[in-house]
Amino acid sequence: MGKRVAIVGAGVSGLASIRCCLEEGLEPTCFERSNDVGGLWKFSNRAEEGRASIYQSVFTNSSKEMMCFPDFPYPDDFPNYMHHSKLQEYIRTFAQKKNLLRYIQFETLVSSIKKCPNFLVTGQWEVVSEKDGKQESAIFDAVMICSGHHVYPNLPTDSFPGLPRFQGHYLHSRDYKDPEAFKGKRVLVIGLGNSGSDIAVELSRRAAQVIISSRSGSWVMSRVWDDGYPWDMVYVTRFATFLRNALPSFVSDWLYVKKMNTWFKHENYGLMPLNGPLRKEPVFNDELPSRILCGTVSVKPSVKEFTETSAVFEDGTVFEAIDYIIFATGYDYAYPFLDDSIIKSRNNEVTLFKGIFPPKMERPTLAVIGLVQSLGAAIPTADLQARWAAKVFAKSCTLPTTSEMMDDIDEKMGKKLKWFGQSQTLQTDYITYMDELGSFIGAKPNIPWLFLTDPQLALEVFFGPCSPYQFRLMGPGKWDGARNAILTQWDRTVKPTRTRAVREAQRPQHFHNLLKMLSFPVLLMAFWLTFY
Repeated sequence: MGKRVAIVGAGVSGLASIRCCLEEGLEPTCFERSNDVGGLWKFSNRAEEGRASIYQSVFTNSSKEMMCFPDFPYPDDFPNYMHHSKLQEYIRTFAQKKNLLRYIQFETLVSSIKKCPNFLVTGQWEVVSEKDGKQESAIFDAVMICSGHHVYPNLPTDSFPGLPRFQGHYLHSRDYKDPEAFKGKRVLVIGLGNSGSDIAVELSRRAAQVIISSRSGSWVMSRVWDDGYPWDMVYVTRFATFLRNALPSFVSDWLYVKKMNTWFKHENYGLMPLNGPLRKEPVFNDELPSRILCGTVSVKPSVKEFTETSAVFEDGTVFEAIDYIIFATGYDYAYPFLDDSIIKSRNNEVTLFKGIFPPKMERPTLAVIGLVQSLGAAIPTADLQARWAAKVFAKSCTLPTTSEMMDDIDEKMGKKLKWFGQSQTLQTDYITYMDELGSFIGAKPNIPWLFLTDPQLALEVFFGPCSPYQFRLMGPGKWDGARNAILTQWDRTVKPTRTRAVREAQRPQHFHNLLKMLSFPVLLMAFWLTFY
């Protein structure tokens, strides 16, 4: 028998973890408190305690070719951006096809995870679970926490003077499901993230007036990018990452701000971020600028205070007769079944090596999967994290020393502050992070070797979208279909939109885009040489 691994949660991270444990000869047991797989993407008509919650109208912000399991492409006819029900269908199919359901104990709550008394020797954990009111304890050799970070709402009521005397209703976006209850109402949405923008846009068609209050602003991106292609298939490329890292920071920052402002001038819409060059996660919303233009949504600064019926903003303006306040203010990390000091081992901050392993653990037998956030999709990130964690548990990979891991955490924290600013999330650059994880298990694509042995594939890997298939292209866990999946990814992208075919399908021209991207640095250098 292989080592026993407890997996908490059967969302995409949990399913990836089950599969990766099986690949390494481990024996996984997954505990899921609901009656189905899917985690965040399992929709319910009401917010359920201890579970992530989404609203009825949610669509994905990552396109299908960029957010699949690396050896399991979506069907050709699936839309590029999917309604949550479509994604849930895919997740269920993956679990069934990979024969993962047999390892999941549904409607089972994990109430406690503690180190065994002999942990220093064995690295084992005691996991207490509960089903139908009955508790059961079991010993596991390792634990993978896959319960997500969209469960416990951050409701900062203490930050808003006067809120206790407000006579209207207020709620967190977690409790929002659909716009019916808000017809004809005056609504204030606090927070300019994806949820806040989605909710404000949806309510603007039913409510009497909608105002978004934003402390720091945000870049707003459309899912539809250059020449009508999905944004991430054009933006998330190895070449673009190379260019961002190679250019002087002032040039990279200028290009970034210019690109973010291409669709519309954010300063004219009250959306301009306070620090534009920071690579904080942008808001993805195809309709928000239009709603602002039409006057159905307005953007205001932070709320200074509330009265019984109104909100006074920092600029002195007032929003009167408010019926509802919706706090789209994000979530807190919490693992109530685990001692806080394990995850937050320094200054009460989440301290994890590569966002996965507690660095001060005497034995590397606990991993957190799916906590890191980037512009990349969650599914391929969780898959690669789980592959590495399973190899560490199986002792086919080893971790650095505690001091080396802490040094790496400090270095990454400095880069995070420079690129993303101060935030509670574990943000990182997607391709850089994925390549780091891939290098640990021998799955990072060898680009120079590809150019020598398979130039056609190399061009697509380096200049084309950094799709998940790249991380099952070579090394352990290699998928034989990866090459073909990469070379045909644009065919699957355009198929669902070409329902009226009038000409041959078009795909991006890598060298044309290369010349466009290089034109500014070349002109800048020419100017420098001419005048200096």
